[in-house]
Amino acid sequence: MRASLQRLAERADAEGLLDVAYAEVDSPFGTLLVATTPRGIVKLSLPNYDPDEALEEIAAKLSPRVLESPAKLDEARRELELYFEGRLTEFELPIDWQLTDGFRGKVQRAIYRIPYGQTRTYTDLARSAGNDRAVRAAGTACGTNPVPILVPCHRVLRSGGALGNYGGGVPMKEALLKLEGVL
Repeated sequence: MRASLQRLAERADAEGLLDVAYAEVDSPFGTLLVATTPRGIVKLSLPNYDPDEALEEIAAKLSPRVLESPAKLDEARRELELYFEGRLTEFELPIDWQLTDGFRGKVQRAIYRIPYGQTRTYTDLARSAGNDRAVRAAGTACGTNPVPILVPCHRVLRSGGALGNYGGGVPMKEALLKLEGVL
């Protein structure tokens, strides 16, 4: 069954009918769902999120031509594995920003620029996105980040240095920050 699905995805891709490819990727925290377009990674769904909901969002907002195609995500799988092993400090995967826009998009791009092993505050992000007073909106942008880990919202802390929330849960945020040597 798996082989026939892969052949179907390859045929759809060859005929220009595959807009979004996805695959499940193992992580120390559980299974991630990663989706890519020809532009780059468009969605990374953390283990505590329903993968079907992520796929429905992609189909509704981008294209209904979504197929499981693990081969298309080989590089993403490799880079994520190296990251979780502590052997990769900078992802080279391109990001497709189609699922974000406006102020949220500005904040998420600011998050993307936070270097490995460093943190920023929600206030820093609001300032980077052009509105010093939009601290709560910066927090919302973190919470709606379509590609966490690659766009490292786990590196965003509250102004007093407290961890704050995280889509994958506070224990996952803490573990990622420990991996990066922040904690």
